[in-house]
Amino acid sequence: MVLTDKIGRTVSYLRLSVTDRCNLRCMYCVTKDFQFIPHPNILRYEEMLRLVDIAATMNITKLRLTGGEPFARRGFMDFIAAVMKNHPELDLRITTNGTLIEPLVPELKKIGVNRLNISLDTLDRETFKEVTGRDHLNDVLATIEACLSAGIKIKVNAVAMKGINDKELGSFIDFAKENPIDMRFIEFMPMGDDTKSDSRFWSADDILEQGRQHAALEKIKVRPENHGPARMYSIEGGKGRLGLISPVSSHFCATCNRLRITSDGQLRTCLFSDKTYGLREILRNPDMDDDAVRMVIAEATMDKPLGYHLLEQRSSGCEGVCETQMSAIGG
Repeated sequence: MVLTDKIGRTVSYLRLSVTDRCNLRCMYCVTKDFQFIPHPNILRYEEMLRLVDIAATMNITKLRLTGGEPFARRGFMDFIAAVMKNHPELDLRITTNGTLIEPLVPELKKIGVNRLNISLDTLDRETFKEVTGRDHLNDVLATIEACLSAGIKIKVNAVAMKGINDKELGSFIDFAKENPIDMRFIEFMPMGDDTKSDSRFWSADDILEQGRQHAALEKIKVRPENHGPARMYSIEGGKGRLGLISPVSSHFCATCNRLRITSDGQLRTCLFSDKTYGLREILRNPDMDDDAVRMVIAEATMDKPLGYHLLEQRSSGCEGVCETQMSAIGG
């Protein structure tokens, strides 16, 4: 079965959140009144493995495991190993904040993990504490170094925020010059009540213009299936590259090929849509089989919206659009 929607987009990429728990408290992700999902509502690993099995029969070829912080959940390493054993054909990726895994890098490499996305919004220790509420910058940098030494490819993702990390662009470009990484800036997205202000928004075009004041940047032609929505640029004299992801200023909805499943089993067809489709109840109902799950996924995909339409509604003051916090959705 091939998953397609009503405008002809083919879905082949699933992002699966294994937990909403995280050891950081990032300012754009967790609000002061945020409540964690009750443990009984979190999918069990065997339920997640079943979802991966089902997804693999529906033309899903790329799987990203996210959180919260996925490595904060007990047993996550065994889950990774099980996924890779059952589905060696899947392009498996993991998104992490990198604070917990430096000692795990040799085991990750042994299991077969070859790529990690590491979230890192600043290279300044004090700013890191301000953004995340924790003092773990050195742990993240140690993880990146360990991964590169082990031959694990790294993409570093930074949420671009005016007044927070816009003064560090030169430092980030130097970081990519010195290390064989993809240093990617993601535009600040208006997710949840606390992000409605656009005062932190720093556009990809502005980042590129300012970046060229620090280094010669040349656009690279890349295959979309390898780099998704990122525009990639070589850095003259550098080992790494610069990437720009612009979900707000220059949307890529027409080519979106992804679905999300939250840690409590809610299927989301668009990051900016608050509409969800419950899978947990089906997975836990002994009278419903895999075909019932497939039917929900297929029907939900058919109604997959164009996210920029939702952003337009939000910017015009429409209530009930993009209200869900990122921490509840999964990175």
